[in-house]
Amino acid sequence: MNQAAVEYRDQRGMTMVVVLVLMAVMLLGGLAMAKITESGMMVSGNVSIKERAIQASEVGVNTAFRQIQALSSEETNAGNWYFASMQNQSPDGLPASVDWDKVPSLDVGTASGFKVQYVVERQCTVAQVTDPESQCLLKQVDDKKNPSSSKAGEEALDPPSGKQFRVTVRVSGDRNTLTVVQTLVTRG
Repeated sequence: MNQAAVEYRDQRGMTMVVVLVLMAVMLLGGLAMAKITESGMMVSGNVSIKERAIQASEVGVNTAFRQIQALSSEETNAGNWYFASMQNQSPDGLPASVDWDKVPSLDVGTASGFKVQYVVERQCTVAQVTDPESQCLLKQVDDKKNPSSSKAGEEALDPPSGKQFRVTVRVSGDRNTLTVVQTLVTRG
């Protein structure tokens, strides 16, 4: 037997092993790419839902503002949505005494709609206000008499007039999405 035939016989099947190893590596790479793509699509879907929830919160803010405008008395609580004075806050800055199961809700959206709820707190320390300047958060308006002033401190402010209301809107929806938005509004 010649030397070349002996070497050839010893290497038979080696090509099969190399091809199988390469195919296994390519299969693992393909599975990893599929998983990365799936994760990316899930993240983009979650971001989309969060954005839609923030857009839905605008409905809650606008509805709460209309309800504030329609209040007959600022000094008495109304239903489960309006508080005439500031409520205790949780560590994350939300009203702690609110039972969200009893707060009115709106359904926003179609197939995958959102449940929008709102609570309004007048930013006063007491319900029966006797001295608004010391008991309430008030809005001050710039004096329009000197619009050309560009120096800091030269703008005179009108006396505080408008009481502030904090609107807290809670939106729940798809994939256990929970979005909370807060804003200050003035009734007048």
